[in-house]
Amino acid sequence: MAVPSRFLNQRGLSLGDTITAERDGQRTPLRLVGVVLTNNADTIFADWSTLMLLAPDARADIYQVQLEPGTDQQVYSAGVTAGDPGLEVVPPRDGTSDMAVVLISSATLLTLVLAAVAALGVFNTVVLNARERRRDLGMLKSIGMTPRQVVVMMVTSMGALGVVGGLLGVPLGFLAHQLVAPAMMRAAQSDVFDFVMDVYRAPMLALLALAGIAIAVLGALIPARGAARTTIAEVLHNE
Repeated sequence: MAVPSRFLNQRGLSLGDTITAERDGQRTPLRLVGVVLTNNADTIFADWSTLMLLAPDARADIYQVQLEPGTDQQVYSAGVTAGDPGLEVVPPRDGTSDMAVVLISSATLLTLVLAAVAALGVFNTVVLNARERRRDLGMLKSIGMTPRQVVVMMVTSMGALGVVGGLLGVPLGFLAHQLVAPAMMRAAQSDVFDFVMDVYRAPMLALLALAGIAIAVLGALIPARGAARTTIAEVLHNE
């Protein structure tokens, strides 16, 4: 018999233990041999022979059929309906479940919002920096620095901060995931599954670090171009 991990944790059981199941006065000992992932903590999974011991008169109302490769699903469905008109054939759902779509969409939206907030923070920093350095920028332009060079200088300075942010943020985020995810699963009385923890690969970590640089560059680009268009005469007039 297989049960959810919450079933084991709530009752202090472990794999290999034997429990007694009862249904309509019928009792039978069952051995725990597997763990399944499901939201219902009281659901148990067993074979047909176990059900016959607990409920000899029970009849299945749902059948899950695994077709051989190359089998025509429509032909099989027509054969089932012809053999028993009381059976309703439900085709398997293709693609991702609705709940997974909601979770992925929410995570994606949150990521975009956080990226936008970070870019706006860089934007504000560059604007303030450009205003404080108006005199310096005017002097640099007066000795021959071109507007393109001004843009490159300011964007590069923010890009360097993006590199530092990526190098610090990626390890801290990875560490936070390793601490928070197990704590959340234990709070839900669930085991810590490998597919929840093992989600980061080296290419993904590299992309996350590069994302910090990209956000910094994009946030600095517009105010840097505005500072590059400032004329020497405007700077001297303000002075």
